[in-house]
Amino acid sequence: MLDTNGLPEGSTSRVDASDWCPVTAHAIPTTRVVLLTGPSGSGKSSLAARTGLPVLRLDDFYKEGDDPTLPRVPGSEDIDWDSPQSWDADAAVAAVVELCRTGRTAVPDYDIATSSRTGASLFGIDRTPLFVAEGIFAADIVARVREHGVLADALCLRGRPSTTFRRRLARDLKEGRKSVPFLLRRGWRLMRAERGIVARQAALGAHPCGREEALGRLAAAAAGRCVAAPAARV
Repeated sequence: MLDTNGLPEGSTSRVDASDWCPVTAHAIPTTRVVLLTGPSGSGKSSLAARTGLPVLRLDDFYKEGDDPTLPRVPGSEDIDWDSPQSWDADAAVAAVVELCRTGRTAVPDYDIATSSRTGASLFGIDRTPLFVAEGIFAADIVARVREHGVLADALCLRGRPSTTFRRRLARDLKEGRKSVPFLLRRGWRLMRAERGIVARQAALGAHPCGREEALGRLAAAAAGRCVAAPAARV
């Protein structure tokens, strides 16, 4: 659970709050969202679970495997599931905004192993004033969610590429997400690209940070002291 009485990591008892958003009924909707992103295997899901907040899984908005718009890895027949083009950003934004406005939304039931949607479920957050939406493409919707006035913060988990590689491979093998050769090819490619992935997500407006700082900022948002996510760099 989050400690909402403390201050974000690195803060002292006296802080400059000029970049924090005011919490008033007129300035923002009742419910807001923290977008949590980071490279695949960076620990987003486990960190989100630690908060005790409702968690919307943005990976459930992947396109299906037979979608003709799916991108390919250059020089390969592999589908590039790490490209934002493999994901339905419009549906994800609509779900986030509907959750903030109404407290519930329909979410696809997505099976990563078969790259298919197997149905849909109603996801609700009751009257919770804050929830987390996590996924590798969360940074791609920071600007759009901010425009809707429902963004509390946007975070990008970062760590050592070698650690992320091991964590990701262990998870994907355990869950049987794809074939072993595919997972090894993907894992090696992502490990080499990880620093660039984090830089891109930061440029889109997600604050790069480690686990403890992320928990501190989430606690601040839950307490109404939402640290404004930086605008995307252009």
